[in-house]
Amino acid sequence: MIVADTNIICYLLLPTSYSESVDAVYKLDSEWVAPLLWKSEFRNVLALYLRKEIINLEKALQLQETAESIMTQNEFDVSSPQVLALINESNCSSYDCEFIALAHHLNSPLVTQDKKVLKEFPSTAITVADFLSSYANKP
Repeated sequence: MIVADTNIICYLLLPTSYSESVDAVYKLDSEWVAPLLWKSEFRNVLALYLRKEIINLEKALQLQETAESIMTQNEFDVSSPQVLALINESNCSSYDCEFIALAHHLNSPLVTQDKKVLKEFPSTAITVADFLSSYANKP
């Protein structure tokens, strides 16, 4: 199980330079979890793609449905005191701290490409490349 931030979910479903490696992560571990916040953040990405006319409404609806089917039963509410404590000890946003809080709660890594999160929480957050490398080095 991994905690996937919203960008990782986006990289899985939208073509980006990270898509191939994120596909590999998903093949190795398809049990992705996220705080409830992921859904609103994902919709915000779709809003950007719609406004820039990269996708149409039909495609946005299909992507949202696919994302929700991947994440169904894998969405969690997180503890406000834990999130606020993480905010207090870092320079990360409350949004980012929700993902870290969930990773701590589930004792699972947060897979992210967010440089600030990786710097602030090096014992919890891991890059896609490092996740793939850790799997390659398992016996």
